[in-house]
Amino acid sequence: MIDDIRRIQAEAANQIAGAASLDELATLERDLVGKGSELTGFKKQMGSLDHEARREVGAALNRAREVLAAAVAERREVLEGQAAAERATAERLDLTEVRAGRDAGHLHLVTQAIEELEDVFVGLGFTVSEGPEVEDDWHNFTALNFGTYHPARDMQDTFFVALGEPKEVVMRTHTSPVQVRTMEERQPPIYSVMPGRVYRNEATDATHLAVFHQIEGLVIDRGITFGHLAGTIDRFTKAYFGEGFSSRLRPSYFPFTEPSAEFDIQRPDGTWLELGGCGMVHPNVLRNGGIDPEEFSGFAFGFGIDRLVATRHGVTDLRELTGTDVRFLEQF
Repeated sequence: MIDDIRRIQAEAANQIAGAASLDELATLERDLVGKGSELTGFKKQMGSLDHEARREVGAALNRAREVLAAAVAERREVLEGQAAAERATAERLDLTEVRAGRDAGHLHLVTQAIEELEDVFVGLGFTVSEGPEVEDDWHNFTALNFGTYHPARDMQDTFFVALGEPKEVVMRTHTSPVQVRTMEERQPPIYSVMPGRVYRNEATDATHLAVFHQIEGLVIDRGITFGHLAGTIDRFTKAYFGEGFSSRLRPSYFPFTEPSAEFDIQRPDGTWLELGGCGMVHPNVLRNGGIDPEEFSGFAFGFGIDRLVATRHGVTDLRELTGTDVRFLEQF
């Protein structure tokens, strides 16, 4: 598989170098490194590999995407220079006109972030898992150690769906149910991340949305410790934000992990930003997922993607991310 990735990388680099126009380059970029590309297809094949092979293939895949992204940027700079010279010669060109045969628009900020986060974690040896947005009480609450009358249920403002017994079917309040489904469907070792849309029955304002996005991670294997969790958080922080960033953990509480922590990232200027929660998977959750906690241990982490995007791009009102104002969207 690694040889195939390297072959595709070499062939794609030659095609990019030969792009004769910006439109051709845009088409190549979509076909060679987009969601429907052959490279992206390797993500789906990694689930059948063991952890060590997944890590090696993930690293090779991440490296190939980085090389091709750099090649696209380099070729785009050349073509843009040529286009600028042509515009100067022609003296006038309506850049707002959408011409036939030319792609218009681009991926939303949140979609861009989800794909970038997936690439980062695939490069660290994780697979990507998905699950339904309409969930039953077992997967959304009970299996995650929320007892029927557990006060932690009050932490979740839930949309209930009128199916089955009262309060039995919900719009998922977090992506944690995907962790339970992953444990039910696969035996350890498990190294996977779960991005997706979630729902909370609360008023929207500048810092809260009723529909937003999360990404969670789950690691289950023999001998997993809190040190592995801290190391993974730090590796992710540096891979996504850059070497100038660091992380720290603070004690906290979640019903599905014990011990639990909040994790913060430190910006290069020394200020701290709370990013998400994490902890060692509670033994009850392992049992509910069909895994023996005497043999296996694990950790989980999660954070909101919308707030991450807003912080990264200086967006002060989360509602801008759900709007259709082209003046905002076209900036990104």
